[in-house]
Amino acid sequence: MSFPMALRVVASRAEARDVMTFDLRGSPGTELPPFEPGAHLELELPGEGEGARPLVRHYSLCNAPAARDRYVIAVALDAASRGGSRALHARLRAGDLVQVRSLANHFPLAADASRHRFVAGGIGITPIRSMIHRCEEMALDWSLLYVTRSRVRTAFLDELQALGDRVSFHFADEHAGRRADVAQALAVEEAGEHVYCCGPGALMRSVAAATGARAPGSVHFEWFALDAPPAAQAIGDRPFEIALRRSGLRLRVEAGTSILETLEAHGLGVPFSCREGLCRTCETPLCAGEAEHRDLVLSDVERGAQASLMVCVSRARSDVLELDL
Repeated sequence: MSFPMALRVVASRAEARDVMTFDLRGSPGTELPPFEPGAHLELELPGEGEGARPLVRHYSLCNAPAARDRYVIAVALDAASRGGSRALHARLRAGDLVQVRSLANHFPLAADASRHRFVAGGIGITPIRSMIHRCEEMALDWSLLYVTRSRVRTAFLDELQALGDRVSFHFADEHAGRRADVAQALAVEEAGEHVYCCGPGALMRSVAAATGARAPGSVHFEWFALDAPPAAQAIGDRPFEIALRRSGLRLRVEAGTSILETLEAHGLGVPFSCREGLCRTCETPLCAGEAEHRDLVLSDVERGAQASLMVCVSRARSDVLELDL
């Protein structure tokens, strides 16, 4: 099978309060394209209401990569849902077909790590659960700090408790609402270890602050919400120009308007999906100039390299950005 593809929901179940898993498969006996821990699917979901445009959403795979016959996603019902999680929770059931547009991975396990330390918050456990499966399969050294609001909202609780003292839980309601002491949890660094974090913005920023002195490239984040990474240095939405190397055009990007919207207004099509800097679909080579990266997918090393940008959200620090378009 190859992308895009239609997969059938063979099972759905509640994993915790407001968290459901969906088991997606092809026809019986069919192997799906392989994936590595940290990967996510791009799904096309029906919009709400007659004539509504389809919704494109991204969900991390949480099952063991060795299981080639299925993709499993876990989805939390978001109170501020823009349609994706609400559609899955309310309407998707066993027997339904789901359109899968692509598979990507911007949050892989480091092959050279001597130890893997995971920090998950809420539904951020999804890519990390797949990583734990791989670590168990390969007998790799790992540990997990899992932060949630309460036990009843903790996905895969029984499964993770069975893994013993490698897993530490912090249930906010059992600590008078206090946040987990991430700095203490990560205070001791072992040689060669890598840290991985996925969860709400406040948790991600705490981990970033606690690991700021660690070796570049040894701390990894999976941002799944529009909550700017600590490295982002917003300078405001001032206007700037883009020079398109291949077409020879020079366009002005106004304040409050994205590069993508400017390109579309001039009839220039660029592949895109989320329009929020979450998926990397619209990544475009940067030939000259300095971008202000506002996406949630580039690593610190990639940001510093200034070799590409996401035209849906990135802006400019220089007066002109030259793009390979």
